[in-house]
Order: sequence, then C-alpha cells, then structure tokens
Amino acid sequence: MILDAILWEDWSLSHSDRIGVGAKYFTKKIMEKSEIRPQFPLVTVGALIKGPSGRILIVETTKWKGTWGVPGGKVEWGESLEAAVAREFMEEVGLKLNDIRFAMFHEAILDPQFYKESHFIMFNYLARSDGEDVVSNEEIVRWEWVTPEVALDYPLNSYTQILIKKFGFDTNGLPWSII
Repeated sequence: MILDAILWEDWSLSHSDRIGVGAKYFTKKIMEKSEIRPQFPLVTVGALIKGPSGRILIVETTKWKGTWGVPGGKVEWGESLEAAVAREFMEEVGLKLNDIRFAMFHEAILDPQFYKESHFIMFNYLARSDGEDVVSNEEIVRWEWVTPEVALDYPLNSYTQILIKKFGFDTNGLPWSII
C-alpha cells in the first residue's frame, strides 16, 4: 500500500510504535514530501552598545540588503534573551557585553529590508563594551564606531533608526548618557 510506504519508511520503529505515532509521523512525512511547513515568528535579539570612547557600534550585514544595524541574531532553544545577545555579540563581533539592559522590542513581518521573507520578534537591548576591537564573522560586511548623530546619517534599517533615536540620546539631546 502506498500509504504504508510513506508512513513506515522508518522500519526501525516497532509495530506498536508505528501505531502510536502514526498520525504524527504521517503528518511529518507528508509535510516533508510537499515541502509545506508551518511558519512561526523567529525570536531574535540585538543591542545598541556603547564603547569606552562613548561611540556606538553599527554594522552592515549580509542579511539586511545594504542597510546598517546592530549585531544580533536568533535565540537558541533554552537560552535566555540576555544570554542570547551576549552570545551573538561574541560570535559576530568578538565583544563581551556588560550592563545589558532591555530597551524595546519590534515586530518585523515579511519586511523587504531583510534578504528573505521572515517574521521576527526582535528584542533590543542597551549594553556597554570595555573594548572596541571588533573581530567580525562572515555575516558582518563592515562596522563603524560612531556617535549617535553620525549613525543617523548611515542607511540604517528602520528598527535600528528607532532604537538610536529613542535610546542614543539623553533627554537634553546629548549623545547617550543613560548607560
């Protein structure tokens, strides 16, 4: 029977296991065969960081279609948001973060600024770094340590623009004194 061939390709399952997981296994195999997959938002993190010089780090990546932003990436299963942002910074730019504090979140739904169709829930943080020696990975095209005013002259993705405008200056319009 054709259904049996689809359902029971994995003959390592015992007969009772096959019966118990039949519907789940069948759904999985049909989805694999038709390449239909459920889509869920991805949880991501990023941070606006201030270095010892008082400047902030912005980066151009391979994923945001020529716009600049802040380093960050996906949260792994079982990982806290703060641990994820610290890990992503170490992986992408080789910087250890200090004084990590939540700033804001954004939702990006099928945003054309990103290189492929995606749905993100983005948690952004503020942090400090004791150093400014960037060791970038393959995702980072270029990076700059700049003042918030200068950063706004770069072609930033819209989420980074909002983050810098909201948190890059103190209430007197002076460059970032909150951290």
